[in-house]
Amino acid sequence: MSWRVVIVTRILPVALGFDAAIREAGHEPVALLSIRDSEKRYGPWDLPGLVEGAPADLDVLLASRRSSLAPLLRPLEPDLVICMGFPWKIPPDALAVPPLGWLNGHPSLLPAHRGPIPMSWAIRNGDEEAGVSFHFMDADLDTGPIVVQRPYPIGEYVEPEEFFGRMGAVVGETLAEALRLIEAGERGTPQGPDGEYESFFTEEDVWLDRTRSALEMHRLAWAWRYTIAIGTEKGLLVDLGGGQTVRVLESSLEEVEGATRVDCADGPLWLVRTEPLQETEARR
Repeated sequence: MSWRVVIVTRILPVALGFDAAIREAGHEPVALLSIRDSEKRYGPWDLPGLVEGAPADLDVLLASRRSSLAPLLRPLEPDLVICMGFPWKIPPDALAVPPLGWLNGHPSLLPAHRGPIPMSWAIRNGDEEAGVSFHFMDADLDTGPIVVQRPYPIGEYVEPEEFFGRMGAVVGETLAEALRLIEAGERGTPQGPDGEYESFFTEEDVWLDRTRSALEMHRLAWAWRYTIAIGTEKGLLVDLGGGQTVRVLESSLEEVEGATRVDCADGPLWLVRTEPLQETEARR
């Protein structure tokens, strides 16, 4: 039986990957649903690129408020909604529209790292692997029954675009498996009691703290590269003295030729790549 499926995301590669996986599984993507964010509450993003880059035969719907979600979905008569990279908590009336529910792709091994920036928290905590979980959504955030999940090694630092590009294939394969399982009647396994909701980084996380370990600051600098700033400057910022403030783009625990040394509580951290801040940005 072919399902009518609505894709919900703000991320073009997610939309394209989900569209391909849904069609490959024999189902029909009927629309892409995203949001308007005129005030940029959820950080910068390319709405025109999402709209123009979506598959040509896919209607694109933009919600301006949570209360719009259910009215936008009902005329589409979706059997299933598949979501990933979407910043809103879904209200009950919208969750109730598709008979099969909402399936969410979350880039962590739930119940670990619930929340909007799981990869950043995995890096900051020193996890060896991340992963992707597809779970049915319920009234809370990232707490619904898990249909399937797969691990993915974090490895050494690479640029976020490269990391997520590699991980995209795993996400697509995991979604395909989730669709097969749901077709077979799978309704997911309830999550265990462990796991906490982790939100965006705060003002306390923006500046390098020389009283803490080099490893902790290295992980924090790396984690900042995988997230956006909400209500703060984007870190990790370092005051080098003499009025010079930089943002760390890459750091190392080992000495690197040409890198700037910063002494932390237990040893040096090497700033491999940085960018200067404008005077108006460099504030504590």
